[in-house]
Amino acid sequence: MANSKRDLFQKRRLRVRNKLKKMSNGRPRLSVHRSNKNISVQIIDDLNGVTLASASSLEGKLGVVGKNNCDAAAKIGTEIAARAKKAGVEEVVFDRGGFLFHGKVKALADAAREGGLKF
Repeated sequence: MANSKRDLFQKRRLRVRNKLKKMSNGRPRLSVHRSNKNISVQIIDDLNGVTLASASSLEGKLGVVGKNNCDAAAKIGTEIAARAKKAGVEEVVFDRGGFLFHGKVKALADAAREGGLKF
């Protein structure tokens, strides 16, 4: 039975999310979304259902509008780390969604760790 790419992505995404729920211990979730043109990230408190901080390549002041490369991901990673500190968040769990931890997602994670987030 052939599965479509979308079906496989959804299975991978749910598998990652279920593992995170088991090990989160009340920590907020750093959720990454990557499209063909942009990349965005949110820090979400699942207990209260609230977004604590977010950053995206669609924001004009970051200077990476419409770019979706490793440099843009690194800038967004440093920005989300700064916004998380401002919101009082130091530890998170990293939710890569269905995306592989490689390239842009890895660049974002490394920059967020350098900015002071622990995961």
